Amino acid sequence: MSTVLGEQHPPATTGLLDRARSVAPPGYNRWLVPPAALAVHLSIGEVYAFSVFNLPLTHLIGVDHPAPGDWALTDVGWVFSLAIVFLGLSAAVFGAWLERAGPRKAMAAAAGCFGGGFLVAAAGVWAHQLWLLFLGYGVLGGVGLGIGYISPVSTLIKWFPDRPGMATGLAIMGFGGGAMIGSPLSEWLMGQFRGPTSAGVTETFVVLGLVYFAFMVFGALTVRLPPPGWSPGGATGGARPAGGGLTPGEAVRVPQFWLLWAVLLLNVTVGIGVLGQASPMIQETFPGRVTAAAAAGFVGLLSLFNMAGRFGWSSLSDRIGRKPTYVVFFALGAALYALTPQAGRLGSVALFVLGYGVIMSMYGGGFATIPAYLKDRFGVAHVGAIHGRLLTAWSLAGVAGPVLVNYIRAYQIESGVPKVEAYTVTMYLMAGLLAVGFVCNLLVRPVARREKP
Repeated sequence: MSTVLGEQHPPATTGLLDRARSVAPPGYNRWLVPPAALAVHLSIGEVYAFSVFNLPLTHLIGVDHPAPGDWALTDVGWVFSLAIVFLGLSAAVFGAWLERAGPRKAMAAAAGCFGGGFLVAAAGVWAHQLWLLFLGYGVLGGVGLGIGYISPVSTLIKWFPDRPGMATGLAIMGFGGGAMIGSPLSEWLMGQFRGPTSAGVTETFVVLGLVYFAFMVFGALTVRLPPPGWSPGGATGGARPAGGGLTPGEAVRVPQFWLLWAVLLLNVTVGIGVLGQASPMIQETFPGRVTAAAAAGFVGLLSLFNMAGRFGWSSLSDRIGRKPTYVVFFALGAALYALTPQAGRLGSVALFVLGYGVIMSMYGGGFATIPAYLKDRFGVAHVGAIHGRLLTAWSLAGVAGPVLVNYIRAYQIESGVPKVEAYTVTMYLMAGLLAVGFVCNLLVRPVARREKP
């Protein structure tokens, strides 16, 4: 009770989204938390399906063909890059706020930004203002991506200290699989709304914004935090020590953080570059043998490997450790990047597909394993904020990877190299980058426990 001018007032009640309201009651089943995390990650994972809008966005005036005044594909392509850049920046900026505010408020904010971003983008398409599309999907939607990405991960690590790799894999698997829902849904919606004077993009953006907002709000309202002092019943010695228990400000001042930053940067750069160019790459490597439809199937298969790797590799890391898991990523990845061009020379589509499938599984596995790696080194208390700062590596990789693949390919072709060989130099470069990542991972050491004052 508080007293003001002699009057007594009851303590202010907490709001539905406040951290205090999200603490689980005694006996709460922790397996009820992953569905809330999946609701958010499956929604924001739609960003990997944004390429289905690329061509329709260049036909807004011509509808079924480009017309004078339509946007260029090179301009539209920046929407995805902007979203990834702001994903990393917002995760870094709002990571500490997430830990203070709690997952409900953070996930609700992510829902508002991501769903609202679609609505602003829809206005941009309707008014044919490219800057509104950038602002809506790229900036506002990107902020929703960043907050929505780290908040479920941080919460799951707190619920599963005995199996943090498996827990983060559960959520981040949803992010990898979001495109498998978002791509066909978007295509179907555009087909329903398409008409003689409309490509159906505006209406599709509105529907997607409302649908994803609803699913993410469901996740926000159903997520729970473990009560203070909670520990998993029956947990064995599989849980790793909390590490140094560093704050985000302290973490960025130790070399382990920057080594892990480089580890994520290099793993993502080599993977996202290939992912963005997968369809033309397989068609140009096997001209006349792989059709556009078959190439689309190849892209879908890579998504399956990406999604499965997020759960499989991160779960394996609970058994063999985080550093050995990344040793496999970098050593096997470098070998596959160096050898896969040979599959093209041999004319073996099967070896080519298998090689890149394994590469994509490790690309996804790297995303899912890094939060548990951070938890092992820096402790669980501030893992969301530290993870957010680390994701700035993803922002840089989201630009660097596609630029390396696309520009080196263009230079090779302009120099007279046949298209079938245009990716060889790039793949050797990717193998070299993974070799650097291998060394960075080996240099990661435990963080000394901070002395108590």
